[in-house]
Amino acid sequence: MGDPGMDMNVVIDLGAQFLWFSCDGNYSSSSYRPVACGSAKWEAAKGLGCVGCFGPVRPGCTNNTCGLSPFNPFNGSLISGSLSEDELVAYSTNGLQYLLRTNVPSFPFSCADPLVLDGLAAVSQGMIGLARGQIAVPTQLSLKLKIPHKFALCLPSSTPDSGLGDIFIGGGPYFMPPYTKDFSKSLTTTPLVINPVSTAPIFSEGEASEEYFINVKSIKVDGNTASLKTSLLTIDVKGFGGTKFSTIDPYTVLHTYIYKALGQEFANKAAALKITRVASVAPFGLCFSSKTTRNSETGPAVRVIDLVLESNSAPWRIYGHNSMVKVDKNVMCLGFVDGGSKPRTSIVIGGHQVEDNLGEFDLVSSKLGFSSSLLLKNTSCSHFRVF
Repeated sequence: MGDPGMDMNVVIDLGAQFLWFSCDGNYSSSSYRPVACGSAKWEAAKGLGCVGCFGPVRPGCTNNTCGLSPFNPFNGSLISGSLSEDELVAYSTNGLQYLLRTNVPSFPFSCADPLVLDGLAAVSQGMIGLARGQIAVPTQLSLKLKIPHKFALCLPSSTPDSGLGDIFIGGGPYFMPPYTKDFSKSLTTTPLVINPVSTAPIFSEGEASEEYFINVKSIKVDGNTASLKTSLLTIDVKGFGGTKFSTIDPYTVLHTYIYKALGQEFANKAAALKITRVASVAPFGLCFSSKTTRNSETGPAVRVIDLVLESNSAPWRIYGHNSMVKVDKNVMCLGFVDGGSKPRTSIVIGGHQVEDNLGEFDLVSSKLGFSSSLLLKNTSCSHFRVF
């Protein structure tokens, strides 16, 4: 980011509306520009008034600047910030390796007070927003580079020896060595749906959510349908219910009723496999002895969980690698947590459940494309791609 370019560690947030980071410290760029209050760019960003600064002029400290408040979902803080622009470096790809470096001018972001970093990983300087909004990173790159408005996300396993994952902007091909075929040709698709009520920390009446929702019709364990209140699976007129994706929640969060139904069905199947149940370990409610579970190519050999989706598409199948969490060498737990009886969203699909799965968010056709576990193809999202 900037000129000269600076590498930054930022947290990926599928629900965030823009890129933001702390401009304090070492951030200095000759291509940095504040966005003026009342400008067309201010309107496009849905700016919040005008901000000023009493200190020396520097990135994040300018006058008559568009206000844009970064939100930290880890601690719930919303702190005043300013809309700015700078040069962003991106790389074109053939889906296998990096090709040409591209400098994207006038890329919008918010300079944030360092206080908003509280709760982020120690090395993180901000967050990258991948939501539907006008100044979200996929939208801006699609507009500025004249590429299709779609992006794909491939998160590696959260283990110490994992490599880097991928964010592809603009579509495929998607190659994940050693598997040699293009995954963009074989993705299963399901419609993306709009929640009519915004889920942002600040919004105006009548605004829809910019997060990514899908319709889950039922949940099965080893082919058996869990007994659910189907009304929880749809979004009501107040914006409650339904299913969305989150890279902020480490594990899938379920409405209590759904959590109990899934847990009961899973526990019954585990007992039939003679997998020994042990004391639960927070935040999980259903844990087992690792000694009574064998391993397979897709992780612990437990029964599969299917998210049955809208239309006639195949279900999203969740194998042991994504359904189970290793707590210690002797205990593993079902990686779903109880979200209480009054959550805003009934199913929030968390990061662990999408690791080593390729997901493509196509805003042109309003569809989600997904691969299911890449481990089935003897590959993963963990790579060190060649420049």
